[in-house]
Amino acid sequence: MAVYTQVSAEALSAFLARYDVGELVSAKGIAEGVENSNYLVDTTQGRFILTLYEKRVAAGDLPYFLDLLDHLAGKGLPVPPAIRDRAGVAIQELAGRPACLIRFLTGVSVTHPTPAQARAAGAALARMHLALEDFTGTRANSMGIAEWRPLLARCGASLDGIAPGLFARIDTAVADIEARWPTGLETGAIHADLFPDNVLMLGDTVTGLIDFYFAATDIRAYDLAVMHSAWAFDGDGVPVDPAIGAALLAGYKEVRGLTAGEDAAFPVLARGACVRFFLSRAWDWLNTPADALVTRKDPLAYLRRLEWYEAQA
Repeated sequence: MAVYTQVSAEALSAFLARYDVGELVSAKGIAEGVENSNYLVDTTQGRFILTLYEKRVAAGDLPYFLDLLDHLAGKGLPVPPAIRDRAGVAIQELAGRPACLIRFLTGVSVTHPTPAQARAAGAALARMHLALEDFTGTRANSMGIAEWRPLLARCGASLDGIAPGLFARIDTAVADIEARWPTGLETGAIHADLFPDNVLMLGDTVTGLIDFYFAATDIRAYDLAVMHSAWAFDGDGVPVDPAIGAALLAGYKEVRGLTAGEDAAFPVLARGACVRFFLSRAWDWLNTPADALVTRKDPLAYLRRLEWYEAQA
């Protein structure tokens, strides 16, 4: 989450008047993340999240995301569906951006998860995958393996300004992963970004899965690899307690299980996850506006993760 687009109190009050959610009391920009502009909105009837979709989220993809959330909510999963206005419209326009008012979920994202919390989160991902087995919507992964080399090319030699030799290092990694990337594994709708800050918890209980704006059709085990690369390391990309990564995998396997092919492919899927997040972070590092209310994330933290997974092979 982040704030790129500023919304005045007057514009927000007029926006809320379309809904049966009460009158505006306060609104505060949320600085975490780098994708969209987000506000925590309090009204006389409760608390909501306002999201304005920036350039990386295509307006044409929003129906897919909202259908997916409605599907999961209908199956009882703790996700935040968009709220529809009095005319039944979910996707609005505000400050020149597509916008949605989203249900607020209780809970906090944990900075240093325990093994018990990691196990619960892994199980939650597995339940999400099972609930989406009959979801018919499809969307190509805009940050999938086919997009990594073009994004690397767009970053270009500027990567060497982050660290010497970085472009060649990632170019080699991408080539190796492309050569080893698995085929024939189960695919379906995946979250593709289930970092600890996208999982809300109360104690050891998952109360929310949020930020589905990279959701797409891809290899399900890749979704677990993305999650492992986020949960098993600290913010600098240094491995934490090995019990956390093990618990995450155990929680997932207890609910859905992994096939022999998925288990065998997991190491390369994890390296792919590292390259994917390295590249998006590097692009943001090189291109985020200086005046944006947003926290840039260090791409080298994902190079360290990549090196760890390579060392395990």
